[in-house]
Amino acid sequence: MNGSKSAKLLLLMAVIAIVNIVLVSPGLLGFQVGGDNAFQSALVITVWVVSMLALFYGSYVLLFKSPAAKPIQTIQTREDYIEALHHYRNVKVLKNDIALALDQLERIEKKRNALLGVLGQRFQPTELSYKKFMGVIDEVEKLFYLNIRGILNKLGVFAASDFARMADQPKASQLSSKVAQKKTALYQEYLAYVTGYLEANEEIMLKLDKLLLEISLLGSTDYRDVEDMPCMKEIDALIKQTKLYKQ
Repeated sequence: MNGSKSAKLLLLMAVIAIVNIVLVSPGLLGFQVGGDNAFQSALVITVWVVSMLALFYGSYVLLFKSPAAKPIQTIQTREDYIEALHHYRNVKVLKNDIALALDQLERIEKKRNALLGVLGQRFQPTELSYKKFMGVIDEVEKLFYLNIRGILNKLGVFAASDFARMADQPKASQLSSKVAQKKTALYQEYLAYVTGYLEANEEIMLKLDKLLLEISLLGSTDYRDVEDMPCMKEIDALIKQTKLYKQ
């Protein structure tokens, strides 16, 4: 449970406790159960029952219920992507892919920070070389997040429960073998797209590792321009290829 949910649960418990204290405290409302006033007794019991139901339901929503998936069009930040992927993390057939995607999101952040650190040691932010490197890093990071968005787009076609039923053989057997095969083939096709996006992101991070190495070796090489560096050429080709594909 994250910090936000913990705070909400504590707030719910505090509100319930305060309401009940105000209700039965002699110095406040001072309602009693079992006294001469039947209305007060009924009200106190009703509040207790409602309080218990509210606590149980609130705990269920905050601790166990999966949040509704955020519309892909509204996803902007790294945290948004992580939250969207978590919606599928407990689906058996997607578990490994989602775990890898979340791991990639963590690694891409570390690689960017490492690149910024090395660039900061070798160049000033105002230098042309620094700006060229940053331009390439920003572009390749955009490609990375486009691939994550592609994964979410493919998964968003079906509900998480649809993917979960893929491995449910008893239910599949209720369909004719021909229909079941077509349905399985369709799901497998979508999963193949997911795998393709993940592999593309692994390639992106491999190129960033190469770029980090080449930047660290700049003092022992003789490139007239940073754009002549082998990895910069590879990344530039990847960016152009992706833009051409999108057109």
